Amino acid sequence: MKLRTKLTLFNALSKLVIVTLFVLLLPLLIRDINQNFTDNKLQKQKSKILRIIKTSGIKDNLYATYSPLKEEFYSLDEDTVNEHLDTIKNEKRKIEGDTIAYRILSYNFVTAKKNYLLEIGKSVDSIGETSAPLQNIAFVVLIGMILLTILADVFYTNRVLNPLSLIIKTKLIGQKFPNFGLYKEVKTTTSDFQYLDISIHKMIETIEVAFQKEREFISNASHELMTPISILQSKIENMFDEEDIADELKVRLLEMQKILNRLKSITKTLLLISQIENEQFLKEDKISITELLQEVYDEINVRLADKNLTFDILVPNDVVLVNVNRFLIFNLFFNLVNNAIKYNKADGEIVITTESEGSNFIVNITDTGMGISAEDMPFIFNRFKKFRQSMQQDSFGLGLPIVKSIATFHNIKIEVDSVKDMGSNFRLILPAQLIKSV
Repeated sequence: MKLRTKLTLFNALSKLVIVTLFVLLLPLLIRDINQNFTDNKLQKQKSKILRIIKTSGIKDNLYATYSPLKEEFYSLDEDTVNEHLDTIKNEKRKIEGDTIAYRILSYNFVTAKKNYLLEIGKSVDSIGETSAPLQNIAFVVLIGMILLTILADVFYTNRVLNPLSLIIKTKLIGQKFPNFGLYKEVKTTTSDFQYLDISIHKMIETIEVAFQKEREFISNASHELMTPISILQSKIENMFDEEDIADELKVRLLEMQKILNRLKSITKTLLLISQIENEQFLKEDKISITELLQEVYDEINVRLADKNLTFDILVPNDVVLVNVNRFLIFNLFFNLVNNAIKYNKADGEIVITTESEGSNFIVNITDTGMGISAEDMPFIFNRFKKFRQSMQQDSFGLGLPIVKSIATFHNIKIEVDSVKDMGSNFRLILPAQLIKSV
């Protein structure tokens, strides 16, 4: 999941938690607000009545007034208890046969040497009548504010993280490793992203220099090694022409010649990999897949017969590869089929099939060989990496690295499925621009 999506989800979830808590607490908040408002109103009414009494006095000994719907009442009586009261609380009163719950302010005072008790009440039901409308208004306002803050969060998150997306897209995704091109600074006011951009650039420069040195070394070393190897081979061949050479010496010369042939093969392979990675091959050929696979079969069928392997090519005749290098593509399929033979079991089989997946064309090379273990799978394309099952084979550990280099050169993706002691399947995923139907 992308960082931007995670932040958006976090903001949305945090707002949802706030809304949930607010909805749960809203009735309590509204009740407290209404009660405080009512208490303040009762206090103001008390102050107003006391001012009137102070100005005009108490004409009658007592009086009581109720609103027509009994929602409010005012009461002034003589206080016989003679205690100090200044309270506001909920009490029930029976008025004209009806028992009604009121919020009542009780206050006693002395005037004209007499104690009086003033009570002002407001119906509890009338206080709660405003709760539901207030809750609805508060909820609507809250939802509106939450939506606005979510939109603001999304806009701000996108704006803040946009430089990070640019760094990923321009510096990492879509770059042809290890050739990254010229450095282009990503404009941002966030110091962390500036540091990340510069750090990635420096890291890329270091990697690019290291890879370039490795390529140059492999290329130069391969070229330089070919000359002395050829000279030694020529001298050994000339020694065979001498008449007085002993049989024991001939055996040793043959062993030396095999070692030189092995060394020459490794050197040629490394030189080929170097040339591929340095893009020294043109991609201008047009090849029929079936014809190419037939050429591979013609060249390798003797080895198939040695193990009594069946070889089936189930590929449409009308599929053609375009904008490729014939020599390299032949080597790619040859190495894969050669591996399928080398690590196959006697009386086994090799099957080449094709399928379509979206706009891509897939070639499957399946064998019934010894398979690849799960711990070895991540390293099968590493150079000179040989695994236990291949130690006794005549292998340099360069077949699959060549396949990987050729595939990368042609933008072909390779996927490998393998089960130990049951076989392997190499999937070559060819992009649409390499395929043409005729």
